[in-house]
Amino acid sequence: MTDRARIVIIGGGVAGIEVATSLGRGGHADVTLADRSLSHVWKPMLHTFAAGTARVDRQKVDFFAQARRNGFRFQPGALVGIDLRSRRARLAVEAADGHPQVDLAYDLLVLAIGSRANDFGTPGVAEHCLTIDDLTEAEQFHTQLRRHLLARLDRGGMLGIAIVGGGATGVELAAELKHAINLLSAYGSPDLPERLRLTLIESGPRLLPAFPEAVSRAAARTLSDLGVAVQTNAMVTGADAAGFSLKDGSHIPAGLKVWAAGVKAPDVLASLDGLDRSRTGQLIVGPDLRTTRDPAIIALGDCASLSDPRSGKPVPATAQAARQMAQHLARHLGRALARSDAVAAELPPFHYVEKGAIVSLADFNGWGTLGRYTFGGGRLNGLSARLTHDLLYRQHQIGLYGPLRGTLTWLLDDLDRLISPTVRLD
Repeated sequence: MTDRARIVIIGGGVAGIEVATSLGRGGHADVTLADRSLSHVWKPMLHTFAAGTARVDRQKVDFFAQARRNGFRFQPGALVGIDLRSRRARLAVEAADGHPQVDLAYDLLVLAIGSRANDFGTPGVAEHCLTIDDLTEAEQFHTQLRRHLLARLDRGGMLGIAIVGGGATGVELAAELKHAINLLSAYGSPDLPERLRLTLIESGPRLLPAFPEAVSRAAARTLSDLGVAVQTNAMVTGADAAGFSLKDGSHIPAGLKVWAAGVKAPDVLASLDGLDRSRTGQLIVGPDLRTTRDPAIIALGDCASLSDPRSGKPVPATAQAARQMAQHLARHLGRALARSDAVAAELPPFHYVEKGAIVSLADFNGWGTLGRYTFGGGRLNGLSARLTHDLLYRQHQIGLYGPLRGTLTWLLDDLDRLISPTVRLD
């Protein structure tokens, strides 16, 4: 056993990479970050990669490089199991000779493996629908989109795209796709926007249920003005190769189908015996973010189920909440590691602070609500909301890269926009 505590972090999303970077810089622990991908991207940008309006190579963070610069190790691999007794996390590593397994011994295990869209067992969804829960899936969607678009550029005809889920992901994806098609029309097919049939399907009474009704109405109006067919109170009962079937007996034709509704924990958590899970499969944690039955395991972000001890309300599965959890853990665990054992370290209770929410509809519109702890509350509209949405991402970059490299990255991104195509088909 090493002199320093062995901390293994599974999942390189917003929470995982921030904890690994902070603890690695502190130098008081032997930190290993594991992820099935080789790079990190900010999850709220996935819809732009799917639509092709942002370049992945400019926005992703290489895990190996980040680890080298910040004093931690990176291990590729997807979590497949945990031996609670011997404190070992088992990973499957994609390799040329199959999927060999790697065991990582830990004193403290941090699970930050995010969440998945929840199809609620709807027939045909798994076989016929795409999701954009991670970079691989966003790239797969873009590949399918490219194939459909190139066929339309050559032969004409209608392109049908249907998105299930009227939350922020579905709404932003619909707007981004419309933006991409408008940009592509300048590439030799000016009638392409008129040949796009884009439908957004929501089972509830309105879009963006987490926002005030005024924002929901404005978003629906903006999408309708853009030519997006918005259907609310529409329950999907099945999916097939030709489109979606609804409860009222109607059928929405679509060559490309996206499921962006519901949230559930990754399936691997269901195989972990000895840990308490919520109805949607999340690991139940206490106020100190440790799992209720094993203090050597901490869960962060979307894969954790936590009720705020002050309000009694569930902490939402959002990037904002995941980042707050990560910052809380990194700050207090970093201090504790300098003077005590990682497992025995006492961590103060986590309190979620609602700082508001922002939704950005490409270059068309945007809205934001500020929590009472952010400039006393209020609303953002249009350009101010879109700029704030971008600033949140830049803040994340600066946290990972440091002030100098983060600012230079921001500058290079702006310069790159001047010389690169506005939308990609590669």
